[in-house]
Amino acid sequence: MRKYIGEIMLCITAIIWGSGFVVSSIALEHYTPYQVLAGRFLIGLLVLVIIFYKKLKQLNKGIIIKGLVLGFFLYLAFVLQTVGLQYTTPSKNAFLTAVNVVIVPFIAYFAYKRKIDKFELTGAILAIIGIGFLSLQFSTDINVGDILTLACAVAFAYQIFYTAKYVKDEDPITLTIVQMFFAAVFAWVIVVFKGETSFSYEMEAVSSIVYLAIFSTTLAYLLQTIAQKFTNETKAAIILSTESFWGMLFSVILLSEVLTTRMVIGAILILLAIMISETKLSFLKRKSMEKLI
Repeated sequence: MRKYIGEIMLCITAIIWGSGFVVSSIALEHYTPYQVLAGRFLIGLLVLVIIFYKKLKQLNKGIIIKGLVLGFFLYLAFVLQTVGLQYTTPSKNAFLTAVNVVIVPFIAYFAYKRKIDKFELTGAILAIIGIGFLSLQFSTDINVGDILTLACAVAFAYQIFYTAKYVKDEDPITLTIVQMFFAAVFAWVIVVFKGETSFSYEMEAVSSIVYLAIFSTTLAYLLQTIAQKFTNETKAAIILSTESFWGMLFSVILLSEVLTTRMVIGAILILLAIMISETKLSFLKRKSMEKLI
């Protein structure tokens, strides 16, 4: 039962992140990318501390170090994705970021010498192909933005992997608070270093940052961390990859983007990827057994 609750939480996280594509585009009209990250992580941290301040009693050296590792990879991933976007197309940025879904099982393999599940690997590859159909404007050109975005995918993969590893022994809420604290510290150091300390206080600007902070950051990463206590890192990465599907859906609904055949094919492939990794095609095995009987 816990496994399914965890997977539902990951689905909700992916839906929230999908909606965040639209809100991020609004926020970036008013702030620099570094300001957006600084704002969302700081507000996200404050919300977590206000709600879960009693959890701060559980702080110890071990959880602080683990939160530092998660916060580092989380901020690194966002920064690489943001900077990469300045040199490559949004579609390639989204696609290459999603490559983390294939990287995660290999990190687990090298870390634990654990056999790669063929169904989960098939699901991961199908998810990548589906995301390609959803977002990629096919081009063979490779530039510095593509390389930075691939590095971002590696950082996200490590964030997912270490979340699964650390949350087994730590309280997920406390771990999320510490992760958010260090992500906010890194974000503000960069903002101050770049001299981008002047923020817009227009209603549209502030509301977009608040939405990204409360929903796409606080709620999403809290749900992800709790959920990964009950599911493995590869399955988590596959479910989180549906972010692209939900982003497409919100774009069609809210921004009146035209739904194309390619988008439909991509959506089907992503859903098929989840079905294969989740069921391991056990229903086909049952049918073949019934025929033998």
